[in-house]
Amino acid sequence: MPDFYTLQDLAQWQANGETLIPPARLAVIGDPIGHSKSPQMHNPALREIGLDGQYIRVLVPKGTVEVALRQMAQMGFIGINVTIPHKFEALDAVDEVDPLARRLGAVNTVAVRDGRLVGFNSDGPGFLRSVEEAFGTDVSELRVLVLGAGGGAGRAVSVQCALGGCPQLFLVNRTEEKSRALKNEIQSFSGSTVVKTVSWNDAALRAVLPDVDLIVNGTSLGMKDEDETFIPANSLTKMHCVFDMVYRPGGKLTSLGQAAAAANAAYTDGRTLLLHQGAISFEFWFQRPAPIETMRKGLTEALLAQ
Repeated sequence: MPDFYTLQDLAQWQANGETLIPPARLAVIGDPIGHSKSPQMHNPALREIGLDGQYIRVLVPKGTVEVALRQMAQMGFIGINVTIPHKFEALDAVDEVDPLARRLGAVNTVAVRDGRLVGFNSDGPGFLRSVEEAFGTDVSELRVLVLGAGGGAGRAVSVQCALGGCPQLFLVNRTEEKSRALKNEIQSFSGSTVVKTVSWNDAALRAVLPDVDLIVNGTSLGMKDEDETFIPANSLTKMHCVFDMVYRPGGKLTSLGQAAAAANAAYTDGRTLLLHQGAISFEFWFQRPAPIETMRKGLTEALLAQ
């Protein structure tokens, strides 16, 4: 079995009849896609619920998301996860968009219902569940700072925090125009959350961090050894909670994780988020609770094997 399939592979299945056993009924699409660990998380769950089907990876180039989704719907797929760089394209490709996905501005989960493509977003709800699991509290009790608030993941987390009633939200982005635009958007629907923008430099971050409970890295920084350290030295304390939306192979700490460990701050990385996003997608597809411990075991084994 290859690491991933292509649109051409799907077209051949449609023309010649599916050859996979069990048949492909769920997938994740993206570009690149071979690194995704979603099959190792979802396939054990599908076996547990007795579904005769499997979850695969499909490489889909930019500009072909709608073609891919409709082709997969015609082939009998139940649902599709959407990852980088297609979450915004998927928003325009589906027939119906869940209100939360519309508010978050992206679709990362598609359910096929009566031939129609229904778009959801599990990023925001997955983040909320991850915070509860990792730190034993709710965002409504936390003052939150989001690094990379102008990007897709950072934007989703920022909006979800405001929807969840966090008392203060600090938006940090390299392009400050994006964080200011997001601030205005959030203030248009959330009257309870105080939203502030913060310049991305050591002085500004060092000044605001004493007033922050939860720090969220919504960027891709930290995945490589050479990535810069983006939190000022010695500015983290044991009073902080740190949520890294990225993770490294084998559980190796990112630079932010290393800084959190040195400060004895509570820390979790993107593996927790990946699990809860997957569980919520499962719930969208099957409208039943996900076998999350089975999914956790499959994901953990796949990540440790990297």
